[in-house]
Amino acid sequence: MQNLIDSHAHLDLLDDPDQALAAAKEAGVERILAVGIDIESSRKALDYAIRYREVFAAIGIHPHDAAEVDEIIISELETLAGSSDKIIAIGETGLDYYHNRATPARQKDAFLMHIELAKKVGLPIIVHSREADVDVLSLLEEYAAGLSVILHCFSLCNHVDQCAANGYFMSFAGNVTFAKADSLREAAARAPQHLILTETDSPYLAPVPKRGTSNGPANVRFTLQEIARLRGIQPSNMAESVFENFLSAFSLKPSS
Repeated sequence: MQNLIDSHAHLDLLDDPDQALAAAKEAGVERILAVGIDIESSRKALDYAIRYREVFAAIGIHPHDAAEVDEIIISELETLAGSSDKIIAIGETGLDYYHNRATPARQKDAFLMHIELAKKVGLPIIVHSREADVDVLSLLEEYAAGLSVILHCFSLCNHVDQCAANGYFMSFAGNVTFAKADSLREAAARAPQHLILTETDSPYLAPVPKRGTSNGPANVRFTLQEIARLRGIQPSNMAESVFENFLSAFSLKPSS
């Protein structure tokens, strides 16, 4: 299979990123978005993007570390965003009320600062939402108008229609293959074709049949195949759609 897309991978957390990227290329993965969760990992994401043509970078501070986000951190991200056209998004950012490593109020503040940064530098925003769907959607609708929004590791299963109406891209990870993920599979079957992305969230959420192992970008093919099965189309056709969606979400040219 060709034209595979991994729209969210933490390459710096892999044991051997170079080997993982080689395996991804062999598996037909054409584009990978390396995602930062703090300043250090954001810089590493850019390093991989500079070294590998197929890799792009997203920079941001994960909601787990929202308490550390201030104007100085945002200024560092802004400077980094302007340093290379291989940086194509701000994030991951968002809200996580499951782990709650920062207070909801502090997470909201950090999320809004990322949204404003994305507007300022003219880049899409990559959003993490865990047990915070109502607040995430409310803040996006109020403050993120005009931005390309990518809902990473999509889990807003009760809000597919709302996300679709707002034009948010829904990026499905390996958990769509898990045995108990019926609501997620239903969401993947219902989401508009032009808004679907695929990701691994490497090294996490390895899909069946690789579940229980460290995930890598090459495994995105299993997620793609499951989504194609759910939608009753050929995997190659689904891959073509996701490839076009990736270009659309991040305003890229096919030759990029």
